[in-house]
Amino acid sequence: MKALAVVLDAPKRLELRALSLNPLADGDVLVEIAWSGISTGTEKLLWSGAMPPFPGMAYPLVPGYESVGRVIDAGRDAQRRIGEWVFVPGANCFQGARALFGGTAERVVVPAARALPIDESLGEDGVLLSLAATAHHALVGGAPPDLIIGHGILGRLIARLTIACGAPPPIVWETNPARRDGATGYSVIAPEVDIRADYRVICDASGASALLDTLIGRLAKGGEIVLAGFYDRLTFSYAPAFMREARLRIAAEFTPEDSASTIALVEAGALSLAGLVSHIRPAAQAAAAYPEAFEDPACLKMVLDWRVAS
Repeated sequence: MKALAVVLDAPKRLELRALSLNPLADGDVLVEIAWSGISTGTEKLLWSGAMPPFPGMAYPLVPGYESVGRVIDAGRDAQRRIGEWVFVPGANCFQGARALFGGTAERVVVPAARALPIDESLGEDGVLLSLAATAHHALVGGAPPDLIIGHGILGRLIARLTIACGAPPPIVWETNPARRDGATGYSVIAPEVDIRADYRVICDASGASALLDTLIGRLAKGGEIVLAGFYDRLTFSYAPAFMREARLRIAAEFTPEDSASTIALVEAGALSLAGLVSHIRPAAQAAAAYPEAFEDPACLKMVLDWRVAS
């Protein structure tokens, strides 16, 4: 059994290639992917070659952890799942390429528990559940943010989730004037017009590694900075952090509990994923879609359409 998949052979060397899939085990499902998202965090680092080394990191690899589709086959113990519409946060099912994170393909084999049932009416917006779960993970470890850095896709989801959880609307900093629109129920401003220096919790969704000194200077005493992006190396001046007794919290990757909670919020109507996908390209155009997703400021979220992959 084979499937077309996006394969990164090396930084900035990408092609669509047929790979053999592992056979279905008794507890596995085969998912035909309809849409998959391109992450401007981890996938950008994989694309550029800037991803810090960690276990499992090597080329060639199949990226992606933002896929939705339908279960079309299953092992003996998962037959009841056939026909379900599901969200797949990555897969590890390919022969001839590492799966990091393995979701960007026309079909994937995953354990049934990893295929999370969702409402088919979400359409391509369903790919945003990984980022929404990432945003949820950044929030559940402490108090909600009163300042969010960056009004990209992750910053918007953190802001929406903050409000969905009943917290006061946050302020969002955004340096790009073109990205200051699209806010519902919260304010997006240029950093230079903000004079506050008493924020209790600042959540960085920009991934910018040079911002720590600026953010520490805006904290109240005992305030916390939540790092929700993905970074190579971070440094900061100790004295200002010392005087504020600043705390740093790193939000790691989302958990199954984050995914379940996020799906529940979406299904209850408390969290909307609408209006965040800006670009959809046929999967056959993946080689052009990846640099566009990372380099075009107008691209908020790029989605590959696997229904027209070949």
